[in-house]
Amino acid sequence: MRSLPQSLRAKLLALAACAAFPFLTGCRQDMHDQPRLKPYAKSTFFADGRSMRPLVPNTVARGRLFEDTHLHQGKIDGKDAEAFPMPITKEILARGRERYAIYCINCHGMLGDGDSMIVSRGLKRPPSYHIDRLRQASPGYVFGVITNGFGVMYDLADRIKSEDRWAIVAYVRALQQSQNATIEDVPPAERDRLQRGE
Repeated sequence: MRSLPQSLRAKLLALAACAAFPFLTGCRQDMHDQPRLKPYAKSTFFADGRSMRPLVPNTVARGRLFEDTHLHQGKIDGKDAEAFPMPITKEILARGRERYAIYCINCHGMLGDGDSMIVSRGLKRPPSYHIDRLRQASPGYVFGVITNGFGVMYDLADRIKSEDRWAIVAYVRALQQSQNATIEDVPPAERDRLQRGE
């Protein structure tokens, strides 16, 4: 090697390094080339011919055991619930107003009349909450629409937890009441004060 010129010696060393490189990098095979099956592929290993194993019967994903159908589906005995699963408080209405402003106001408008941002941008106007059909709809029906979507409205179950969906339904009821109230809906003490102009 000493008799070789410096440039040729460098080229030979580089060539030897390049030749040895694949052998040095190919030594780790522990998890890189392990046998595996693709999901839904056929397999001769299992008697049923499937590569994926079926879930153990009655398996429930962590945090997904929704046994209370009234709370989580808005249904009682398979029918839309006619009542709320919890008492409606000022805190629940405030939470409903907050969630409504986040998820609903862009389409349904501030008053729930469908006069909203999407309409001003040329999209289809959603129905007003103040039409008879929706004012007479059960709370479970409104909950179901939020949960499963309806028409062009997509479902919101993956974005809004059940308790917050009920809070939104309570706030929608408050919006409906605010636009369709009569003097008889005002408590007597407040009614007298209103009639006196105070």
